[in-house]
Amino acid sequence: MAGRLLNTRADLEETAALRYHVGRPPSASLVLTQEVLLMCYDDNARPPLPPGQTRPAAGADLVLTAADGNRFNAYLACPTPPSGAQLLIYPDIRGLHQFYKELALRFAEIGVAALAMDYFGRTAGLTSRADGFEYLPHVQQMTLPTLQADTRAALAHLRQGQGAARATFILGFCRGGSLSLVAAGQGYGLAGVIAFYAGLSRKLDDSVGSALDASAHAHTPVLGLFGGADQGIPPEQVAALQANLAQVGVEHDIVTYPGAPHSFFDRSAAQYAAESADAWRRVLAFIGAHTPA
Repeated sequence: MAGRLLNTRADLEETAALRYHVGRPPSASLVLTQEVLLMCYDDNARPPLPPGQTRPAAGADLVLTAADGNRFNAYLACPTPPSGAQLLIYPDIRGLHQFYKELALRFAEIGVAALAMDYFGRTAGLTSRADGFEYLPHVQQMTLPTLQADTRAALAHLRQGQGAARATFILGFCRGGSLSLVAAGQGYGLAGVIAFYAGLSRKLDDSVGSALDASAHAHTPVLGLFGGADQGIPPEQVAALQANLAQVGVEHDIVTYPGAPHSFFDRSAAQYAAESADAWRRVLAFIGAHTPA
């Protein structure tokens, strides 16, 4: 099982609990079968708007090719004019859903080029990740080495031409947040990683363990954003993340919003507008602080 991104019954229970916690009533859909809907976002959710003035931006669907020949979907949004920063977006377990395309555009509109990548080119091909995509069987087949190969291809695309001189970040949500913390120790040449409500205890891979385990090997600045009412990520784990990053001497800013649930940045963005706005400000300040003038 070396290399597989583990998805055990405990993982499914944790994610189902998160779904119930963020406001959906209990139902037969919480039964732990492969048909259970495990996600962090409503299909109709859209990213909250960032602060500040916007600029022209354009986005386009791409197909990228990893070194092993895997072809996978991506979406690149570019600003006019660009700033000195760019980022790769790790989605939640649905892969390249429309939410992440629109999030990439939101970043581009404030000057940050953004590429959102899909996870499932090897198992689902270049099909759509729109509403109704049955992602769970593909999540269960993810492996860390193949994810890393796709990540390198996505970063190489960002770093073409003028992108070679830009500070590069990885931003992830939920499972993508966990993988962002792993990326902080992977030697991608990043200026920083940003993790929204990253699951910390789930074992991701035999070689790295959990995201919390991986954080003990980080060498890239980290911004972590968590909901204080997220039942799947208890405060003790967030405190352990802070301790690990402090122990290895990595610059970090770990923020918990009291009373905010998992997925506060989108599913509950209207209810938690102040927290979402603060998260935007912190993300942009983190990017600005680690982008050379």
